Amino acid sequence: MDQFIFGLEVVMNGLMTGVMYALVALGFVLIFKASGVFNYAQGVMALFAALTLVGIQNGQVPFAHLINAVFGTQLHHFGWTVPAVLAIALTALVMVGLAFVIEKLVLQHLVGQEPIILFMATIGLAYFLEGLGDVMWGADIKTLDVGLPQGISDPIEEITANWFGYGFFIDRLDLWATLIAAMLVAALVAFAQYTKQGRAMRAVADDHQAAMSVGISLRFIWVMVWSIAGFVALVAGIMWGTKSGVQFSLSLIALKALPVLMLGGFTSIPGAIVGGLIIGVGEKLFEFSIGPMVGGATENWFAYVLALIFLVFRPQGLFGERIIERV
Repeated sequence: MDQFIFGLEVVMNGLMTGVMYALVALGFVLIFKASGVFNYAQGVMALFAALTLVGIQNGQVPFAHLINAVFGTQLHHFGWTVPAVLAIALTALVMVGLAFVIEKLVLQHLVGQEPIILFMATIGLAYFLEGLGDVMWGADIKTLDVGLPQGISDPIEEITANWFGYGFFIDRLDLWATLIAAMLVAALVAFAQYTKQGRAMRAVADDHQAAMSVGISLRFIWVMVWSIAGFVALVAGIMWGTKSGVQFSLSLIALKALPVLMLGGFTSIPGAIVGGLIIGVGEKLFEFSIGPMVGGATENWFAYVLALIFLVFRPQGLFGERIIERV
């Protein structure tokens, strides 16, 4: 009985972790639906958004290290702090501006190119943004606090203690992440299915040239989608940065989003959430039940093995569209 109760706690924590994975995967899905290319830079966008948010919130001088090295000054901070809500709004504007710059300097010159060319461009963009974030805000680990509650959820602990005689440890930050992810998915699904811009986004993904021939502005669609993906990256950066600190290893969460996409499908917004939940619960349960038998640390590779199995038997994922091409 005790093992069953512990298993329930593991499942609940796995669901919370899966939601965090899904927040990153959402950005990948949005870009893929609009351009048909995998955006390798999505994880770095989450890192860059989190770095920018902390920098604005703490009144840090951008490029301070570079300015001090060139001019011999000692600038570090402006001497003020910015409220969390205003800092988030300003960071969102930065991500929208970044979307305009990406479209102008990168995407505009790659219209009609093969998806592999766009994919390679996002690899270069990822390394550029990582270097830009380092130069702008520094490479030290930063603490992110936007007022989200953290620590054990007392109501859940009390309820589970009354039911099972054992209080579950569920982080309040994970509960907030679940709520925010649910709202984001509902809004994005409604946008993609029921708005003119959402339909235009799907048309652009099918064929750039054909979409332009019927009057769809490719530039507007790409800026819009990269802006939304930037906002999703900001939300993911807030959650992960609050949970584990803002550090450059934050960009590696994109690697865990890959199995999520393979399970849920690269073109499905709900699939990103379902895939994230499956990965989150699966890796926690596997570590809980099988990990002790094989020496532990199974969370590092379980998701990728599960994704490999899906690639063999259902390569389009649970909710992805089967692609059939004439040859």
